[in-house]
Amino acid sequence: MVENLTVNLGERSYEISFGLNHGSALRNLVGELQASGARVAVLTDAHLRAVQGKALGEMFGEAPMLAVEAGENAKSITTLGRVLEFLAEQRLDRGGVLFAVGGGVIGDLGGFAAASYLRGIGFYQVPTTLLAMVDSSVGGKTGINLDAGKNLAGAFHQPRGVFIATDLLRTLPAREFAAGMAEVIKYGLLGDAELFAQLERRLLTVDSPGLAEVIRRCCALKARIVEADERELAQEGGRALLNLGHTFGHAIEQVAGYGTYLHGEAVAIGLNAAAQLSVKLGALPPADAPRIEAVLAAHALPVRLRAALPLPALLAAMARDKKVRGGLPRFVVLNRIGEAGTRDGVPLDLAAACFREIGAE
Repeated sequence: MVENLTVNLGERSYEISFGLNHGSALRNLVGELQASGARVAVLTDAHLRAVQGKALGEMFGEAPMLAVEAGENAKSITTLGRVLEFLAEQRLDRGGVLFAVGGGVIGDLGGFAAASYLRGIGFYQVPTTLLAMVDSSVGGKTGINLDAGKNLAGAFHQPRGVFIATDLLRTLPAREFAAGMAEVIKYGLLGDAELFAQLERRLLTVDSPGLAEVIRRCCALKARIVEADERELAQEGGRALLNLGHTFGHAIEQVAGYGTYLHGEAVAIGLNAAAQLSVKLGALPPADAPRIEAVLAAHALPVRLRAALPLPALLAAMARDKKVRGGLPRFVVLNRIGEAGTRDGVPLDLAAACFREIGAE
């Protein structure tokens, strides 16, 4: 039995509830909210509503539901406007509650809408993908993409609770499960060497008996990092460590076109590039980079670009990343497997060399 987990943030603290199925718990929660006079609304995507319509009905009953397009393109100003208008049409007031049910896109979009509507209403995360379960549903980072870059508009807005039901992963496409594994591997690299070693010894699949415990392990690591640095203000380390591989990955997503790579796929390529950068900076032993690449590839993740992308465009996208300091990107580098640190002032020629090693031209 996997125990629940508390994210300790004072008055913003909340529980992450783990289980095989949370249908009854969610149905009871919705009933309690409605009985107290709160208006409830649900945000999901069209694909999830098509394949899990019955389950959604069991969880949320007749609560009004908006299903937006599936995929990264839904994290846009246009779709955010649709969600805000939906909340207004349903006459949610400041006591209203939004349930974001879906993958990372829905969680990010729904959380930002909840943060923005009436200057902030309550919301719950109900992640349905591995990536959302281990990463994006926890920590309160919400946002959308702009043409200029990934997640450039957003807010810190903690959920009231997170419901993680591993049974939902059984209908998840294999490619989506693999994308989630990129974040699992990331946690092993930045703070849990034993988890990484476990992934080296045996592949983690949807049928693995230890899957639920691995999900909780990743959530626990993220929770402790978020508790120490909720708004990513630490001068060194802190919440920025969770961006391992993401500075490269976000640039890849933008230049390739959102949706060309799943977020986890771009992160996997970014993790490979970050390992190469760590070696070039003399932080990571050279023998560890092939180990990282091998674990990523073994879990059906790309480690290089499928098609070449222009190096100048990738560097320009990186320069617009929200983690830039003093005109230069801030990178997360590996000191060894299981330990990471932040590094400012990395010369762009080193970043360019790493982009070339993953297939940029």
